[in-house]
Amino acid sequence: MPEHCCKLREHTIAGMRALTLSNGLVAATVLPEKGADIYSLVYEPRSLDVLWKSPWGPRRPGSVVATAPTSEAAWLDHYEGGWQEILPNGGDACEYRGAALSFHGEASLASWDYTARQNSGTAVEVDFTVQLARSPFLVRRTMRVEGGLAALLIDERIENRGEEDLHYMWGHHPALGAPFLSGGCRLQVPARHFEAHDVEIAPACRIGAGVRGHWPELESKNGHNVDLSVVPDARDRVTEFGYLSGLDAGWYGFTNPALGLGFGLAWPGEVFPYLWFWQELRGSFGYPWYGRCYVMAVEPFTSIPGVGLAKAVERGTAPVLAAGSGVGARLAAVFFEGGEIESIGLDGVVQARKGPV
Repeated sequence: MPEHCCKLREHTIAGMRALTLSNGLVAATVLPEKGADIYSLVYEPRSLDVLWKSPWGPRRPGSVVATAPTSEAAWLDHYEGGWQEILPNGGDACEYRGAALSFHGEASLASWDYTARQNSGTAVEVDFTVQLARSPFLVRRTMRVEGGLAALLIDERIENRGEEDLHYMWGHHPALGAPFLSGGCRLQVPARHFEAHDVEIAPACRIGAGVRGHWPELESKNGHNVDLSVVPDARDRVTEFGYLSGLDAGWYGFTNPALGLGFGLAWPGEVFPYLWFWQELRGSFGYPWYGRCYVMAVEPFTSIPGVGLAKAVERGTAPVLAAGSGVGARLAAVFFEGGEIESIGLDGVVQARKGPV
């Protein structure tokens, strides 16, 4: 069998159906019954999974005793880590057009249907679909791996099946963890501005609430400059939440210099013009983190702030999807070896400082 032969494997994780698409370079495991979450994303030459896993692990939606006092607690009860699709609401629960929209919306807790479109030695491609209940949005996602390409390619389309125009928030929540994420990792992103969330999510935030500045260096609460592109060590116990904007292109790259390995993401900037920037680096105590979680996510999003659709509408960042229409996006999640890069294309090709990787 060729070294980079593509394969599709069906199995179970925590009693849920799981699909793994692999090509010898990248292996992506998806949980269709749990939001079609990408549970793991492995760089196969090093058997290294870059996605974070929560201490409480994966749980089938509805399997936890229904004692959660809020939709946020319910979402966190089922948050296994990994990579979620957020739609039609991001952040806090809110009401919109008479619908009670839960924390982070419906898509990441819904059960998705799937069909294998291609399963050959040269490529594996799977279609996923879900029709939301509280909003008339249909989501279509195709995930693909190709022989010889260290990338997961995702093509998506959301459609408004209602007969009225509707606002929405849409984003991707890939959470990175150890051993890939560590102190000294660097984030490359062609952004110009950073805005801290208007409320500190923990006392360990270095940047004051609502502070705005030029990416990546901002003044901290103690008056020192902080380079947000460098990931702090777990011993520093840092928490941060804010937003990147003024993107000159839709891509970012994380590099772990100690490993000589990078992970990157590309997306259409016209669809996702913002990045949510979240660090929970053992800086928060009490529920749900208890000082034990070392995780970071840089999340392409349509909208800010991360406090629900109603507030995004007020700020003017929530796009409108006309009745009967749709919008699509291609994302490429890639691995690369070496140092800093020049760019990442939607075809999954990484441009290094001195040519393609």
